[in-house]
Parts: sequence; C-alpha cells; structure tokens
Amino acid sequence: MGMRATGRASARIAPSILALLASAPFAPWSCAWAGSQETEPYLQVPMPPHFRVEATELDGPVFADPHGHTLYIWPFKIMRVGNTGDPKGQSHCTAVKTTESTGYMSPYPGGLELPELDTRPSCTQLWPPLLAPPDAKPVGKWSLIKREDGAKQWAYDGSAVYTSVLDREPGDVLGGERYDNEGDSPAVRRPIGPPADVPPGFHVSNTTSGRLLQNERGFSIYASDADEPTKSHCDAACTQTWIPMAAPASARPHGAWTIIERVPGERQWVFRGKPLYRYTLDSRATSLAGSDEPGWHNVYTQRAPPPPPGFTVQDTTSGQVLADSRGMTIYWYTCGDDALDQLSCDHPSDTQVYRFAMCGGDWQRCLRTFPYVIAPPGATSHSRSWTVIDIDPKTGRRSSGAQPGTLHVWAYRDRPVYRFAGDQRPGDVNGDGYGEFRGERQGYNAFWLRDDYFGRGG
Repeated sequence: MGMRATGRASARIAPSILALLASAPFAPWSCAWAGSQETEPYLQVPMPPHFRVEATELDGPVFADPHGHTLYIWPFKIMRVGNTGDPKGQSHCTAVKTTESTGYMSPYPGGLELPELDTRPSCTQLWPPLLAPPDAKPVGKWSLIKREDGAKQWAYDGSAVYTSVLDREPGDVLGGERYDNEGDSPAVRRPIGPPADVPPGFHVSNTTSGRLLQNERGFSIYASDADEPTKSHCDAACTQTWIPMAAPASARPHGAWTIIERVPGERQWVFRGKPLYRYTLDSRATSLAGSDEPGWHNVYTQRAPPPPPGFTVQDTTSGQVLADSRGMTIYWYTCGDDALDQLSCDHPSDTQVYRFAMCGGDWQRCLRTFPYVIAPPGATSHSRSWTVIDIDPKTGRRSSGAQPGTLHVWAYRDRPVYRFAGDQRPGDVNGDGYGEFRGERQGYNAFWLRDDYFGRGG
C-alpha cells in the first residue's frame, strides 16, 4: 500500500514516569473534568429558523440543525496534482459513487479502482447535504446554493453545509478532525460554529488538551498563579519575558473578560480572573513551552475531558504523549482515501483495506504490529470523547459483544486506539509517522499531548 515513513528515533523516558492524568503534575488536564467544566463562551449570531448551537467536548460550540446534528463544511484545498473540496458557492459532494483513485495524495498514479466498490458509499450518503425548504431566505452569513439536482442547500460564509452520518446525538462531532493541523492530511470536513467570544487580537484553536487561547498570530496566551483577578504581580523585570496582553482604551469588560490597570494608562486583559500574557521565548504558534516555567500555564477557553482512569502521560524527547497503564504510547490511525470525494477511512464503519495494507497485510499481522488498547472488564468513561467499543479483529469493524473473538477496546472519537509492537519501553514513539507522509494522509501517529518537534497536539 503506501510508503512507510519511519518514526522518530527511540525517545528517552524522563527521570520519573508521570502518574495518572488526574495527579500528573505536568498533565494537560491538571484540573479534572467534572460536570461543571466551563464551556467556551461564544457570540450570538443570526441563524436560519430552528437552527441552534450545541456545546461539544472537543470542538467548543458548534452550529446544529433542528435535530441537534453538528454542521460541517468541506473546505476547498489545493492538492498535489489537483484540487478537492467545495469552492465557494458550490457543492462537489454528489450522490454519484466514486470508483477510481485520483493520484492527488498517493505514491500511485490516478485511475486505480477503489476497494470494496459494492459497499462503498457515495459522498452524500456519508455527508448528507443540509437542504433548505423552498421558502428559505438568507440570514447573516447563511446563504443558499443550488445543487445539480435543483435542490437548495444551506451554505455558511459561502461554503456548502452538511451533516455526518457518524453523529448520533446532539453534541457529537464524530465526523470532524482531531485538531487544527493541515499538514499533508487529505481535505477534511470541519465543524462550523459561532465565533468565540474573545476580544479583537485573540484567537482560539483546537488542541488535544483543549481549546487553546492565542493571539492573532497564533502564539499561546499564558496566566500566572501569582496573579490576582484585580492585580498583576508581574513586575518590570518579569514583563521582559512575559508581555502583558494590552487592552486598548476603547475596550470594555464583558462576560468572562475583565480589564485591570497595571499602572496608570496601562490596561491588561483578564480572562476568568487571570491576567493574560504572551511568552517571549515561544518559538512557534500553539507552543506550550511557557507552561514549563513554574507557576505559569497555558490558557484555554475550554479544557478537553481527560481520558478514562488507567491512562498515563509520558515524557519523550519531543514532548508528551498519552500512554496506557504500563506507560506504552497510544496511537491513532488517520486515513483519507485518494478519490475526488476524499472520504475518510479511519472509522470502523469504513473499509479496512487501507489499514490492513498499512499495518501488515492481514488482520493477524496488524493485530501483532498495532494491537488495540484493550479496555478492562466493566470499564467506563466519564466523557463522550472516550468510549469502549466492540471490534471484530478479523474485519476491523464493529461487532456484537456476543460474537466469538470480539475485543472490547478503547476508542477516541469513536475510533479505536492502538499500541505499537516496536515500542520497547515507556516514552518510545517508534510508531509515530508510520505510513504515508509521516502518517498524516494515511497511517499511525502517536497521541501527542504536546509535540515540540512537529507542533502537533499542542
């Protein structure tokens, strides 16, 4: 199947292995998820009648249809030898089943027959267009486009809008990607939602540890344990390293946002009682490096829920990864097929041909090379992001619990997670980047909580 890109060299484990997430001193989830977890504030914007906003655990507030199903767009993307996704004002997702590869993101030429054509769905079967009634009217950023069959479809900011057949309940975002990182990944569908309620000059992006607050250039925002809601204790020497986030004279407090006056005429933004700063030593956007400084922390508009008990955080030479109870790195599988409609192939309901070809050629080898992370009997999760699902290892698909050979495995966003046979000790990430284009188009990547090398997960 694809080319194999070798993972990083074996990483050295830090002097002390970090404990369970709930107690790990440097774990991204330093405050446990408890039903009162704060959700991201957002701006009220015009919506079509009966549409609504749903809170989600990993993607913040999202737009939803009248049934509560998350809404997505398919952003236009320039690929290696062609383009895919929806241009503004058009929908390229049709009911015609794609049968051939395109060569866009593959080491092979286009025109090859795609696998399992008898069961392959069309784009609209996986991504039903959000159709509008005949009397629908544009409102705000919501407009109407005409599909090839004459039906009207809702569009947001010019992009055609869809739902995902993977989403079952309000607040599900199982059709979306895992974090904001284009890389060499295929053209993915993105959930859409209202703007975050942040002042001008701030931005929010998805990471595995939560919705990270950044400045307009993408650099992380930090807060200090030494500060008070109405006073900054960062003196003149401190501000050489930690730059206060200045609030202009015209800015006014609102919602979770307040303003303090550091010195006469110098105003600073405060979010949820924490004065905000930028770290001068951050070398790239979304960096978490400032949180290495004692008493300093990244700021999130919403924290991601922690994995279930038994998972750990492990240090590597490149950052931190999620690991199992023995400290062995957790991996996830990424897959987008090389066709015009760029359907995903990383879910148990999708074809398993690509994954089997990548991890060994048959299910027995795959089970040895990238074994599933087995959930202990009676295991449960306190979040919807992590679940226990039943898998038939021979097919890679969901099975009934009563089926012989069924494995009860942990899943993140409804996708199984794995370990790698080539990892010998805690902190090894030898399976990271196992696949095409460092595993970003198709293959396996470590579950990075913080990746100081490629900038993923952060």
